[in-house]
Amino acid sequence: MSDTILRGAGGALTSPRPDLDRKPHAFGAIAFILVFAGGLGYAAFSIAQDMRSVGEHGLATGALVMLGLALVIALGFEFVNGFHDTANAVAAVIYTHSLAPLTAVVWSGFWNFLGVLTSSGAVAFTVVTLLPVELILQVGSTAGYAMIFALLLAAAIWNLGTWAMGLPNSSSHALIGSIIGVGLANQLLAPAGSATSGVDWNQAVNVFESLLFSPLIGFVLAAVLLLAMRFVVRNEALYRAPEGNKPPPVAIRALLIATCTGVSFFHGSNDGQKGMGLIMLILIGAAPTAYALNRATPDSATPAFVETAQRASGIFASHAGGAPRPESAAAARSVVGDALKVREVNRPEVYAALAVLTQDIGRQVQGYGAVRLVPAAATPNVRNDMYLASDAVRVMGAHPAGFGDEEVAALKSMRGLLDEGTRFIPTWVKVTVALALGLGTMVGWKRIVVTVGERIGKTHLTYAQGASAEIVAMGTIGLADAYGLPVSTTHVLSSGVAGTMVANGSGLQWATVRNLAMAWVLTLPAAMAIAGGLYVLLRQVF
Repeated sequence: MSDTILRGAGGALTSPRPDLDRKPHAFGAIAFILVFAGGLGYAAFSIAQDMRSVGEHGLATGALVMLGLALVIALGFEFVNGFHDTANAVAAVIYTHSLAPLTAVVWSGFWNFLGVLTSSGAVAFTVVTLLPVELILQVGSTAGYAMIFALLLAAAIWNLGTWAMGLPNSSSHALIGSIIGVGLANQLLAPAGSATSGVDWNQAVNVFESLLFSPLIGFVLAAVLLLAMRFVVRNEALYRAPEGNKPPPVAIRALLIATCTGVSFFHGSNDGQKGMGLIMLILIGAAPTAYALNRATPDSATPAFVETAQRASGIFASHAGGAPRPESAAAARSVVGDALKVREVNRPEVYAALAVLTQDIGRQVQGYGAVRLVPAAATPNVRNDMYLASDAVRVMGAHPAGFGDEEVAALKSMRGLLDEGTRFIPTWVKVTVALALGLGTMVGWKRIVVTVGERIGKTHLTYAQGASAEIVAMGTIGLADAYGLPVSTTHVLSSGVAGTMVANGSGLQWATVRNLAMAWVLTLPAAMAIAGGLYVLLRQVF
């Protein structure tokens, strides 16, 4: 296979195909299994430790089984994400002979691992906010588990199907489609006249925009960068196909390895977070005492937290007008929850409820002395109240009508403190997801690598084309990560390679381009249909 000659436009011979069929050493396979088993053991040990730290000494058998099954499915999704998406990061270094295939995938897996470990968590909770609010608040219910299983299984099924056909497909796109499918199914299953949330379309539009424009950005910027490089850097070796199996000159090789490293790191940082948020929902549902609140919040933060909550309560009360205040925190919780289901929070009666809710949050934390001291019996309600208040401020918008700049700043500060208490990711979750994504990178990469390296353009990928596509992908994913937006590594890099082929005058293989476009168009409706159907089925099963 390694001596296969790739042909360019017109049948011209270009460069030998890299050896993609070399098997890893037996020691590598053993190390892979040991790391995999060690990761699962570390997760189980960490859960047991976290439970003991809050005075819990075990879970009911049913809850334990559901937790284990849900975690395996979530980590399985990240594993599939690894071998499906990260092949895009290594195609350029493999087809320019900058790194041997096995070395490239191990190197990429390592940097994916580091990317996940250093991620902020912002993308994780951007994805979570797309879910129906009542399922987030009651994630430990049968409907909550049906939601988690349905959307993860649907995304994994679609990823595996496109991988089997060798089509680069966006795991982000598949997961977002699955979430929307679950949201719509949840709304359809609701009794007539009930206030049940479906999809947060405002939030979904923001995510859609990042997924829609990322391939266009990849195509245009990679093409422009290649043309600019031709104008500035006159070294003709950059613009020729590799000669034989000889690696490129040292400087070019270093650039290509550096861009591969960057894409892998930022892929891990962005894509790894999508599973983290869902894993946290699983943990909150199965073991709320340990995971519903961030018990690592320092006690010294309590006075500022209480003061900010009380100030926010006064702001909401001043905008409630003559609307009656709910008589209890439970009644306020119901009003705010119903308003969030229909995304209509900018109303006096909701402000009155938020005044009561935020006042009660501050009072409870002050009474217990700190977030970490909230007792087990009160944890679910405190967490739900904090989540509802934070989400209400988000849905209100950046500049709600009638609120002054100082009031908006105060509410934003309160939201930040509430999120610190409810939207956190333990270190062991990051490590476990990092291992799943990193190990997945080292398996099943060949199909997608061949598509990116051989089937998009009509000629062999040159050094400059590979570097241009990966620089653009690295920058785009890095910026999306900084702004907490999910973005598709696959879309950016595949379209970047296509852009360089057009800019170089190499031409495109339109059969492949059509298949890629078809996969891009069908991913959303297919994932929605699969996830919605699974959700309906699993609601009956559970």
